[in-house]
Amino acid sequence: MQHSHVQLRSTEEADLAQLFRFQLDEEACHLAAFMAPDHADWPTYLAKYRRFLLDPTIHMQSIVVDGELAGSIAKFEIEGEAEITYWIDRRYWGRGVATAALRSFLVLEPARPLRGRVAFDNFGSQKVLEKCEFEQVGTDTGFAHTRQTEIEEFIYQLV
Repeated sequence: MQHSHVQLRSTEEADLAQLFRFQLDEEACHLAAFMAPDHADWPTYLAKYRRFLLDPTIHMQSIVVDGELAGSIAKFEIEGEAEITYWIDRRYWGRGVATAALRSFLVLEPARPLRGRVAFDNFGSQKVLEKCEFEQVGTDTGFAHTRQTEIEEFIYQLV
């Protein structure tokens, strides 16, 4: 089922409590894999995201579906390279929300090339990137705190 009412808006501090709750979902954390070891600590999360909201190199948008906060999407930079990240509340998985949000975000965010990294077994996120014309350009390995082991991640890029 496709959502016709997926919209983006600037993330506000008032969104952070709900976005924090979304990222406590164990299955979602497993798929995201590469999360901070203290991702479940509210004061740490709040301090970090308050900084992010003020950082001019981070372009953060909230994803709203039919008037309800459904997730977030952002461009950030690591060592001068632009990367994309998104998080969708599990209630909206499999409904085209992530793909619609990413397509809308790509119109708003001019940075190219734009990279996306995804755990090797996060097939849903891989499909979202591919539907939005990202191509797999490499792999990497890293320690996934939510899995307590090193895993492979795929690197995608949109030029």
